Amino acid sequence: MRLYVGNIPYTTTESELTEWFAESGVTVDSLSIARDRFSGESRGFGFVEIDDPSAAEQAINACNGRDCQGRSLVVNEARPMRERAPRAGGGGRDRGGRGRGGNRW
Repeated sequence: MRLYVGNIPYTTTESELTEWFAESGVTVDSLSIARDRFSGESRGFGFVEIDDPSAAEQAINACNGRDCQGRSLVVNEARPMRERAPRAGGGGRDRGGRGRGGNRW
């Protein structure tokens, strides 16, 4: 079962969060904190995989709302990702321009 973990302190590492779950009696199979693709900094949420459904329910009950480095974490079952509409093209070339400066002939 995949769990969402939110309100993670930005300085918390994956190993610290794994230890935090272990203190609650929960063994996680995998854990990842979402990071900004450019800076590499934490985005304040992550996901935990727990293969045993009863252990996952135990994790939700034991960890949701529990303090981690001064913040109350949110732990619940992760929802599936929803489809996003494609974004508009970038750079302005599709519209005949050359970016912000316009044509420079």
